[in-house]
Amino acid sequence: MHNHSGSSRRNFIKKLAASSAAVTVGANLYATENKNIYFEKLKRTPFSPNDKINIALIGAGGMGVQDALTALKVPNTKLVAACDLYDGRLKDAKTKWGADLFTSRSYKEILNRKDVDAVIIATPDHWHQQISVDAMRAGKHVYCEKPMVHGITEGPAVIKAQTETGKIFQVGSQGVSSLGNEKAKQLLKDGAIGQLNYAEGFWARHSPTGAWQYPIPADASTATVDWETYISNTNKRTFDATRFFRWRNYKDYGTGMAGDLFVHLFSSLHFITNSFGPNKVYAAGGLRYWKDGREVPDVLLGTFDYPQSAAHAPFNLSLRCNFVDGTSGTTYLKLVGSEGSMDITWDSVTLKRNKTIESDDPFYIEQMKKAGTPVSDRKKILPPEEYTFAAEKDYKGGPYDHFVNFFNAIRNGGKVAEDAIFGYRAAAPALLCNDSYNQDTAILWNPETMQLIKK
Repeated sequence: MHNHSGSSRRNFIKKLAASSAAVTVGANLYATENKNIYFEKLKRTPFSPNDKINIALIGAGGMGVQDALTALKVPNTKLVAACDLYDGRLKDAKTKWGADLFTSRSYKEILNRKDVDAVIIATPDHWHQQISVDAMRAGKHVYCEKPMVHGITEGPAVIKAQTETGKIFQVGSQGVSSLGNEKAKQLLKDGAIGQLNYAEGFWARHSPTGAWQYPIPADASTATVDWETYISNTNKRTFDATRFFRWRNYKDYGTGMAGDLFVHLFSSLHFITNSFGPNKVYAAGGLRYWKDGREVPDVLLGTFDYPQSAAHAPFNLSLRCNFVDGTSGTTYLKLVGSEGSMDITWDSVTLKRNKTIESDDPFYIEQMKKAGTPVSDRKKILPPEEYTFAAEKDYKGGPYDHFVNFFNAIRNGGKVAEDAIFGYRAAAPALLCNDSYNQDTAILWNPETMQLIKK
């Protein structure tokens, strides 16, 4: 085992030395191995656009607006239309992007426009499946915010539509296209942490907006909001501005902490490890602080068993999310292996490698005995080797890269990082967290066939 560990360590160092970053550190690379000061800047290859792509925004709330602003930073893109069920957002869209912007309450009007090449779907979760399917069948490419679907049964329809239409479909878990995720994927493949045994993810928030207490406009009413369309595919009820503008808090429209935040961590983990997902899901939690009428917990813990696959050995995952503590940072994903660990964000990776010492040299053992020093085959704990990989200061970020990925695939007929199958495999365990929490039971899932397993 010692020889294998040493071999893995040497191979990893050799790959570091061979990398482009090693050229900048030169001869200092090996010297820094034991000084914990290795640092590498991550850099993105410049993007070269060609044909103009006209996009439309369906769902012009906070996330939709941010998506559109990011997409428009990619050269040769233009926003030609916007759709929302609240008139105030349509007015704001014209203010942001020009009076000639076509706006409508009806997403089908957007899909009927011949000048629209692709749509960004940033509606509440309960509309993701239907609009995605309709858009692809109308000949539009689709960028759909995460989670891909609202319910576990909805994924196959989106996969079928993408397969049958051949349109580009990308789910918006933006970290998948980031420099941080890409570096972590490479490091894991290179054996930097040995065999993956355990992973964990964490997300903490405390602010009202972070906990989904979004502002409610003073003019919110049935005159300014198309409430009937909003609830047309779910339970019928009288107009409720809170349910419309703070939709993440309610089961009919949102998917709780798991659908909003766990899904990002699943997406990154699956990208880095090439995993299809867990086969066992269990969640616990509760409503501890934000007792404002919401139907979903503000503390959620999830545990997951990942089975043996062609890509990886079996490992365990734990995820935790809370809206009651603003002091513990924002989000991270940690991978723990037999020889080290990685702390991963969209912009950086911190790699720590275990170091152990032992000797089977007979002369060394004999000299230690003569000196009265006990000789044991027990290994000693030493500080880890530490390597930091961080994006350059001018890095535009994972969200930008995700749209570059999307638009490149449209222009070149290529593939995206997070298509419908990938998106469903990331959404499914998140949605099953909610089912496990609500049913107070563990749920079994086949990540390869993407089907529930009956107990």
